[in-house]
Amino acid sequence: MTRLWGTYQLLFALLVALGGSALVYKDTNKVLRELRNVSSSSGNVKQCLWFAMQEYNKYSKDKFLFQVVKVQQVQMQVTDRLEYFIDAEISRTNCRKLPNGNENCVVKNTSKLEKRQMCTFWVGALPWHGYFTVMKKQCVDA
Repeated sequence: MTRLWGTYQLLFALLVALGGSALVYKDTNKVLRELRNVSSSSGNVKQCLWFAMQEYNKYSKDKFLFQVVKVQQVQMQVTDRLEYFIDAEISRTNCRKLPNGNENCVVKNTSKLEKRQMCTFWVGALPWHGYFTVMKKQCVDA
């Protein structure tokens, strides 16, 4: 945790040194750190993927919820935020969309309801402020 906090402090110091701040810096075309692979088990990645799936399910026209089956790859770059590019396989579950949601869903593997997709989610995050946004998503049937 101390190492992670140190990374955030370094990022903030770097942004200030470049003439901006972590909250005000808005030049999203300026990449401060190029894309690099990161672990899918990272806490920030898990938060971003959870958020991306919430958004996916909210805007999907499907009557059932989808969930992640497998994360293929995760890359991150630093601009005015942390930007995660997440490639994941998702699948329809047995849970219908309900107002209160359901976190105990099971993937439909052997029925006519089975549906899998390969998705790339581009998620912008300032996780230390609880800010997440899906900047872009692209899904194709698997």
